Amino acid sequence: MERMSSTPFETAPAVATRVLLRDPPFLQPVEPWNHRGRWPASWIGLPEPPDEPFVSAFALSLDLPDRLLVRVHVSADERYELYVDGQRLGRGPERGDEDNWAFDTYDVDLAAGSHTLVAKVSWLGPDAAFAQHTVQPAFIFCPQDEAYTSLLATGTAPWKVKRIGGYSFKNPQAAWGTGANLEIHGQEFDWNFTNGATEEWLDPVTIHPGESSAYPGDRGRTPLLRPAMLPPMMERALPIGKVRNVSTPPPGPTHGVPIRQTDHLNAEAAKWQSLLDQRSPVEFAPHSRRRILIDLDDYYCAYPELVTSGGAGASVRVHWQEALYEKDGETPKGNRDEIEGKYFTTVWHWQDGIGDTFFPDGGENRLFETLWWQCGRYVEVLVETNDEPLTLERLAFRETRYPVENKSTFRASDPRLERITPIAVRSLQMCSHETFMDCPYFEQLQYVGDTRLQALVTYAITPDDRLPRQALQAFDWSRQTSGITQSRYPSRVRQLIPPFSLWWVCMVHDYAMWRDDLRFVNERMPGVHAVLDYFRQSIGADGLLEPPRGWNFVDWVPGWESGAPPTALTSPVAPLNLQFVLALRKAALLEDIMGDTEMAVRYRKLAARLQEAIRRSFWNPGRGMFADDLGHRHFSEHSQLLAILTATSDDPRVVEGLLNAPDLARTTIYFSHYLFEAFGQLGLGEEIIKRLDQWHELVENGLRTTIEHPEPTRSDCHAWGAHPQFHFLATILGIRPGSPGFATVHIVPSLGSLTFAEGSMPHPKGDIRVAIHRTEGRTTAKVDLPEGVSGTLSISGQKISLGNGEQAFDLVDSA
Repeated sequence: MERMSSTPFETAPAVATRVLLRDPPFLQPVEPWNHRGRWPASWIGLPEPPDEPFVSAFALSLDLPDRLLVRVHVSADERYELYVDGQRLGRGPERGDEDNWAFDTYDVDLAAGSHTLVAKVSWLGPDAAFAQHTVQPAFIFCPQDEAYTSLLATGTAPWKVKRIGGYSFKNPQAAWGTGANLEIHGQEFDWNFTNGATEEWLDPVTIHPGESSAYPGDRGRTPLLRPAMLPPMMERALPIGKVRNVSTPPPGPTHGVPIRQTDHLNAEAAKWQSLLDQRSPVEFAPHSRRRILIDLDDYYCAYPELVTSGGAGASVRVHWQEALYEKDGETPKGNRDEIEGKYFTTVWHWQDGIGDTFFPDGGENRLFETLWWQCGRYVEVLVETNDEPLTLERLAFRETRYPVENKSTFRASDPRLERITPIAVRSLQMCSHETFMDCPYFEQLQYVGDTRLQALVTYAITPDDRLPRQALQAFDWSRQTSGITQSRYPSRVRQLIPPFSLWWVCMVHDYAMWRDDLRFVNERMPGVHAVLDYFRQSIGADGLLEPPRGWNFVDWVPGWESGAPPTALTSPVAPLNLQFVLALRKAALLEDIMGDTEMAVRYRKLAARLQEAIRRSFWNPGRGMFADDLGHRHFSEHSQLLAILTATSDDPRVVEGLLNAPDLARTTIYFSHYLFEAFGQLGLGEEIIKRLDQWHELVENGLRTTIEHPEPTRSDCHAWGAHPQFHFLATILGIRPGSPGFATVHIVPSLGSLTFAEGSMPHPKGDIRVAIHRTEGRTTAKVDLPEGVSGTLSISGQKISLGNGEQAFDLVDSA
């Protein structure tokens, strides 16, 4: 054991820049063949690591005679935070799986002099988030230039390691997929370890050389390394939050104690607000207890940062919630802006909440940080002191997410539509991190059904397509030997929703149309074939798709068990059969794009045979609609809209039933995307505007993001509900790719009752701008296309060719 130097650093601060690589390093041909892709560094770990979750630090002291400019590759199992001379340079790696383990690349500039590199590595194992895979706790650090191997590389350079004390982990309760929450005990914590200033550093054990995923040869059980696909997540410290209530709660749990204005300590609220505004600290006397409710006034994903002085034996608990509940033990939340008489509690568990607790040791300026972010709109801080006074020097929130920003614009004659854009965009941002997520609060898992809609919104508002590419690859990695994808990935907990595999096929087609990278699309085609072959083999003697094994989720329709249409477990149902037809038709278009006409013909023939069986089995001539089930007892909007999208029927009664039948099971916030697609295909923009009422209700109800399903909802932030922003641009304004790779644009506005709509959509070559104004009998249209993009405008019964630049048209509406 040894102590590393804690001398203050006098050299210039390190400068590091994250770099995204196109190709993996260390792939040059070598002898023997099975060493190709082997790194000149090894994974290292703590001797005799514990079985329970723990945090360790790896440190390397350097004494540089000259300035050092070096490119390094860094990864960890499970996660790292990299420090140079106490300054955090980055954290990662982005999530993948054992065969596709990301590493990050940094260009580091170190001045001559003494430096210390430190990596904080956390491993939660069975208590980690479902999306977090693991092989074994380990860390790897490798210079690109092998001349620096002996100086820097793990397994060769004199790195040291130790377990960091003070961490314990607790059940996240209702946030079951997100990983354990933290308790940090200051008395046991290794303060200043990021400078190497702590006791009992050990020699690490060498585990296995780093191995590239590009050339896996004779390998043991080790993560196979691939370059990171994504830029670093955005992190910014924000002075956010408004103190809504300060009280002295009775001893014991707080979840059963309502927030009441009569309990509010108004004089103390100003002090707390000053703390949040980063102006002054808050002091607590010995043996005091305070409960503070903070309203962030928007939805945030953030790392909490707490700095304390004194207060040995005290505790500071920081809990998060999306909204307060109207009753303790019941799910309704009511208006999200309202707090009076409501409860800060946790759905299903009805306990104090979800978050982290910090226990000061009495030292000065102690910084408490979490290993992963928390999220929500409301924060409850519970402070309890013991025999010593406590000072909270700082309480801050460091927002984090994927750096997606809205580059689109939209305005319309109905100003209510513009109020939907902020909650749609914020939902997408809060569900965009190292992967897309269904929801940040509860699961943090990338589901195919959610992700297809999130990707479409992404294409419509930003030219950055890296997160959709990551998702397409991740689902491809997840495919089972049967051929279908897992429902969500990365996820170490396997789940199968077979219909989601069909949405993945549609996702591949979406990408082929919205972005220009046929090589990437071609790499996905074996997976497309595998998925469709699985479903093809599931067609029964009657020509219908039999219920696939797994969770046949379609939509969270009230009355549908687990979101599956009635009888979906025991017999064929129309929504799944029609979804298969839709995927086959999308796949045929993909084959056309890739030049495989024979496969395109095969898919179209299979789709036609399936459609005939659907018409024979589910068409109800008396109602002029498709039933969901073979017994014709259940009817839904889902079957009618999918019949329209697949051209399974041209009977006008299907459209009439979709619009007017009062007894259809209705689409909820998620599947309404496909309803809007059908309305758009029919030119019924007015019907989209009518069905936006549920989004208007969200705005009126104080929500800052879109919900998961009809109230009472579990999740207040589910980005599958962000799809109206896509439809504002792609359906109402009608801006869509006219050919693969968005090489051309086809604009088909569908304004409904709107008298004007205008906006812009970012294209990889520049912005596409469209403005449509209507007066009685006339329509004026302005279109501006970027250089290199041409297209067509279909409006007022005419189809007009479009070139580069701005062009205007004054048209007489057709009768």
